[in-house]
Amino acid sequence: MQLILISGGQKSGKSRYAEQRALALCTRPAYLATSRIWDDDFAQRIARHQAQRDSRWVNLEQEVDLAAHGFSGEVMVLDCITLWLTNLFTDCAYDGDATLLEAQTRWAAFVACTPQIVIAVGNEIGWSLHAETQMGRHFVDLHGSFMQWVAVQANEVVLMVAGLPLTVKAPAANEF
Repeated sequence: MQLILISGGQKSGKSRYAEQRALALCTRPAYLATSRIWDDDFAQRIARHQAQRDSRWVNLEQEVDLAAHGFSGEVMVLDCITLWLTNLFTDCAYDGDATLLEAQTRWAAFVACTPQIVIAVGNEIGWSLHAETQMGRHFVDLHGSFMQWVAVQANEVVLMVAGLPLTVKAPAANEF
């Protein structure tokens, strides 16, 4: 699996950029969405994202079990790591250590069954205000640790700033 990690703040253009990259690489990419519908706002956000994707996309949804996607095509957008970790953190009763172990185990299973190019999207949540609650601070720490772990595995890392992609880690000369 070739892994491209797209990171950035909320509304920085991560998803749009990931979708553009996927469509430039193949004609029928998959979009693996991880969001749960937590409230009406999330339902509206999901509906907006779904409406932006046309018939070229294979739409998949997996809140927790990324390896169960069943896609065998060339390119997949995984959107997003942050929401997926939120789901795991909730399911693990807000235990950061248990969540990290679960996330690493599930990520390894996902990588093992995903032979194509994956463009994974995740937020940079540690750049915002300091979390007010202990649980929030634990999630920020967990998320930062996991994103670093994924970035080490990635062939390419792109940071989105105000809609502009900044290459943080370039692919090796023989990749892509």
